[in-house]
Amino acid sequence: MLSEKKLQQVREMAEKYKDVPAKFGEDIDLSMYPTPKENLLKVESLKDLNEDHKQALANVGVDVEEKSTVGSYVQVNSDAIYSKMYSDIILMPITEALEKFELDDYYWNAVQMSDKYGARVAKELTEGYFIRAPKGVKKTIPLQTCLLIGSEEVSQNVHNIIIVEEGAELNVITGCTTSPHVKSGLHLGVSEIYLEKNAKLTFTMIHNWGENVHVRPRTAIKMDDDSIFINNYVTMMPVKSIQSYPTAYCEGKNAKTTFQTIVYGKGSSNLDMGSRVILSGENSAADMISRVIVVDDAKVISRGHLIGAESNVKGHLECRGLILSNDGHILAVPELEAEKTDLELSHEAAVGKIAEDQIQYLMSRGLSEDEASSLIIKGFLSVDISGLPPELAKSVKEMMDMTLENAM
Repeated sequence: MLSEKKLQQVREMAEKYKDVPAKFGEDIDLSMYPTPKENLLKVESLKDLNEDHKQALANVGVDVEEKSTVGSYVQVNSDAIYSKMYSDIILMPITEALEKFELDDYYWNAVQMSDKYGARVAKELTEGYFIRAPKGVKKTIPLQTCLLIGSEEVSQNVHNIIIVEEGAELNVITGCTTSPHVKSGLHLGVSEIYLEKNAKLTFTMIHNWGENVHVRPRTAIKMDDDSIFINNYVTMMPVKSIQSYPTAYCEGKNAKTTFQTIVYGKGSSNLDMGSRVILSGENSAADMISRVIVVDDAKVISRGHLIGAESNVKGHLECRGLILSNDGHILAVPELEAEKTDLELSHEAAVGKIAEDQIQYLMSRGLSEDEASSLIIKGFLSVDISGLPPELAKSVKEMMDMTLENAM
């Protein structure tokens, strides 16, 4: 149960920021997307979902058969319709967790509320998930979650909390998507992640939204000594707009963070994406890698911000972009900020087009021009999905290839 003091603090912050636009990204009129008041029926098995929902889950890598998962959470609009664990990991809707556990130290403590999107989540919460990996528990088989918008022009306002306790290890695959017939909507997500000493979390997120959906995630990760956080993010289908800028706080000694982002901007998508890492723990380190492709008249801003706040830290930022249309736009914004001496921060950024000699070479080997271009694009986006067991990494790669085929 949250204390009254904590609830009052959150209410006051939400009131303060309820009309404040975000620093980055397109401003959204929230009145266009009402928060639904529903009570959707829960299902006993993912197999009981309707065919539209099953297809949506499959498109973001959710295993409806649950053959290789330690647990599943599925939310449609504002309702958690399925939540089940098959191990000693704790998984439940956030509203249940807020009633059951003392979470003052985890609720709105990592994410800094700063705009109207976070304020709406605080004022009009429509569930989200709570995950806790107990001390010393190590699971390489993934836990899977899915946040699905199943109705037109609604606002989904979720708050997620993940806690990986000392010495524990967890893989989470989360899919964010819409039903096949849904084209418009608003997804607001606050995700707070806490890694204790020697904890490890691999968090793989697949976005597959409708073409007129706006997405505003607000994510922060707090990391203790010797903890490891690996974030894999993939979006390859048209979406109206995404503005995302997660922040990892490497506060502990030897804390290590990796962000890997794959973006395929298509249609009239407007994507303002990036990540920030604050290296304040002794010997902490970060790698931030992004691959961006733009076609049609899509626009992508790829941001990266590395802050060296302590000596003997290392960080590298890499952004590569491929632009395939005259109407597309890519802006790479790498930032390095050093507050101490004796540290190592670096970045590299490159934006270009497919080299004609590569096309000609592949065509000389018997491929058509379209086949050659497709092969080069797949190679460009081929970033190893770090931190996953080999079989799981293979499955995620196959799912990415399938999504890319659909996108192209």
